[in-house]
Amino acid sequence: MNSSSDPSGTRPPDLAAARLAATAHSRYLRQLLAARPEVGAWLDDNAERPLTAERMGSFLAAATPASEDALRRSLRQLRQRVMATLMVRDIGGLAPLSEVVETMTQLADVTTNFALDFLHRQLAGQFGEPLDEHGQPQRLLVIGMGKLGGRELNVSSDVDYIFVYPEEGQTGGSGRRLDNYDFFLRLGKRLIGALGDVSEDGQVFRVDMRLRPNGDSGALVGSLGSLENYFIAQGREWERYAWIKARVMNEGANLQPQWIEALQRICRPFVFRKYLDFGAINAMRDLHAQIRREVARRDMAEHVKLGPGGIREIEFIAQVFQLIRGGRDPALQIRPTLRVLALLAERRLLSAEGERELATAYEFLRRLEHRLQYVDDAQTHRLPAGDDERQAIATSMACTDWTSFLTLLDAHRAVVARHFEQVFSEPEEGRHPLAGIWDGATAAEDSLERLSALGFRQPQALLERVQGFRRSGRYLQLPASNRERLDALGPRLIDAAAATTTPDATWQRGLDFLDTISRRGAYLALLQQYPQALKKLAELIGSSSWAADYLTRHPILLDELLDSRIFDVTTDWQQFRDNLQARLAQHADDTEREMDILRETHHAQVFHFLAQDLAGMHTVEHLADRLSELADIMVQTTLDLCWQKLRQRHPRPELPPRFAVIAYGKLGGKELGFASDLDLVYLHNDPETDAGELYARLGQRMSTWMSSQTAAGMLFEVDLRLRPNGDSGMLVCPVDAFRDYQLHNAWVWEHQALTRARFCAGDRALGEQFEAIRIEILRQPRDPATLRREVLAMRQRMLEQHASGSDEFFDIKHDRGGLIDVEFIVQYLILGHAQRHARLCGNLGNIALLGIAAELGLIPVAAAEAVRNAYREYRRMQHVLRLNAGRRARVERATVGRRIEAVLALWQQVFESP
Repeated sequence: MNSSSDPSGTRPPDLAAARLAATAHSRYLRQLLAARPEVGAWLDDNAERPLTAERMGSFLAAATPASEDALRRSLRQLRQRVMATLMVRDIGGLAPLSEVVETMTQLADVTTNFALDFLHRQLAGQFGEPLDEHGQPQRLLVIGMGKLGGRELNVSSDVDYIFVYPEEGQTGGSGRRLDNYDFFLRLGKRLIGALGDVSEDGQVFRVDMRLRPNGDSGALVGSLGSLENYFIAQGREWERYAWIKARVMNEGANLQPQWIEALQRICRPFVFRKYLDFGAINAMRDLHAQIRREVARRDMAEHVKLGPGGIREIEFIAQVFQLIRGGRDPALQIRPTLRVLALLAERRLLSAEGERELATAYEFLRRLEHRLQYVDDAQTHRLPAGDDERQAIATSMACTDWTSFLTLLDAHRAVVARHFEQVFSEPEEGRHPLAGIWDGATAAEDSLERLSALGFRQPQALLERVQGFRRSGRYLQLPASNRERLDALGPRLIDAAAATTTPDATWQRGLDFLDTISRRGAYLALLQQYPQALKKLAELIGSSSWAADYLTRHPILLDELLDSRIFDVTTDWQQFRDNLQARLAQHADDTEREMDILRETHHAQVFHFLAQDLAGMHTVEHLADRLSELADIMVQTTLDLCWQKLRQRHPRPELPPRFAVIAYGKLGGKELGFASDLDLVYLHNDPETDAGELYARLGQRMSTWMSSQTAAGMLFEVDLRLRPNGDSGMLVCPVDAFRDYQLHNAWVWEHQALTRARFCAGDRALGEQFEAIRIEILRQPRDPATLRREVLAMRQRMLEQHASGSDEFFDIKHDRGGLIDVEFIVQYLILGHAQRHARLCGNLGNIALLGIAAELGLIPVAAAEAVRNAYREYRRMQHVLRLNAGRRARVERATVGRRIEAVLALWQQVFESP
């Protein structure tokens, strides 16, 4: 059932019944059919199916108007027929809302273009064509705004136009010539008259030009250049809102694609900011407040469009999200309200239930709006006062009486008002109880006492920091709006920090963060508008200094605090890939933006994992798996993007590159942490001449793409020194040369590194070839004594460089009995025994490989289990420490004595037993 066309669930049995219902409802239709019998004949031929733009165009073409008077008459006669058809189809239950608004929009497009072309040719015949700087003729760009721009025009609407012409210049006539401005001014005035003047046939549309630059006091027409200057110098927030739905209506002979594209390049950055523009909420809240005051002043509370819970509030909800996010998510740069709401639900910016409620209310209110206007073909949004009129409206809305209709209307209005308040309500109005501490209004002694009671251990330091911050030149030089937002956030940050387990540290990190974003009004507005985001921020930075630093480096991640999916532990990697590809496709060939999208997407997903980790939702192993999977996707995507820019240099550009990325180290072993760099080796097996040089360019470009600092930060630090011959070796190694090097020239430590290497991106066949070589190398026969000597010598060099040398503290990674000892034990067992035991070649991680070694009888089962537990605990401790204490992970030796002893015992059994 289509609720918008037939709420009762029944369809009129035939066109006659629909026509009867429509004439009973509309005085205008009764009068029109009585005065114009030919309209009735039109209904007989056309009302059974939706009207199309082609049918409307055919009517005007058949009229062949030869004069401006004839043009006006034809346009109005078409409008009468379209209105009559819509009334029959809509009130008779034959047309859904989507058909009604699209038909009205097509009527506007067809009549505007027909009149524009007619009048342009008329003027050009008198003065010549208006020319651009290249001598090419120009046409007036007619920009439809509001519901017309969004293809949502209501049945008795006016049309909001803005007239823009491409360039200054003159007409090219042989006689009297005009400046382009004068030509298009005359054309604009004639177009307004052709559509808007009232004659015995009525009018086509009331024309409203007040949305043009400077409104009624501005020029009726202006050039693209003048529009761009206006946006830069004078464009106001409410105009950004208005221009969301702007649509160039030109079609047919009036179409100028190159100038439409030029207009879009000017408008898009004005409407949609590159950053997340949460300041738009305040601007739209102010605009709505003005509308509410006007509604109250004019006693318009029952106004279906502007009253509380009305159509405008639904449009505001949709459009504020467009203003906030449309610059970063171009998919949101669409016009129809219902499509925007659906997309917001898809993005989880609205709940699915909220979207359904708002969409249902929107359709109800728009159908009601049309039924009010059908009565007298009047632009009204007020409910009728007379009993007969009320009953007619109730009947047309499938209600038995006025009371049941009002109940339904009020229910929809209440739903809209509730959602509107959720989006636009003032957060925590009034002065915060801790504001006196922040602004100094509370006496210092009272402030210290209050802070101590809140749990701060160093209240004096907090007070001094606040005072220093508010007296600093940086704070005093901020725009007034930013200082106001900081002053609103400051006491709330103290409050939020007090609710954490580490209030002093949380407060210090939080103020550092506010200081970092103090010039970014949009971020301040986000935290002010969404108190829950400030609370989550405090919890995160209180739990981890690394999280605080990460957010400070990437404040755009604040938006992720509002994402309901942030604690979704299960990651849909295919959807992640699809979303990433969709974002990149919108900026194809824009290298800078592509690099930023990679970083923004990676940082956002890392931030999700970080929040989940701090909430205790992951083991270290599961977290490392997810971070490694994420890194694999980003490396593969980087490879794809870089190859797209180089592929034409290959003799067979249609083929994928025969190039593979091999991951070593933490990524190779799938033990990646939040701050891990990537150890990579690049291989190729392409026989084409000069392929090596091309792939070297590819490898260099990939490394640059991943490790460069852009406005969005860095993707990964990349280390390529594990390739054959290290820094002096080829950046991209032919796979045969890689095998030869590993067989004849590699050091033992390079074979140790190979134990945890794996294919992570590129040509899978080449990846399989690498894996075969890896297993071949690991299974080479080795002299046990020589192997033991080489491994111990490398371990000793590492100890000399990195061990703590402390009797009190223990370096979890580098000291004897720590992580590296476990890794060396596993690597030694693989290199010493893989020739006889192929199971040891699996890249399964150290914990699993210790278990396999024990199953094979290479080490005692009990000793293996003890070291496996030690390794797990070490990784967990290292992870926790690095979230708060930087890269060095050191603990008191006494706290891990049993773990150290277990590792050293196995070390002795492996390396020192006969």
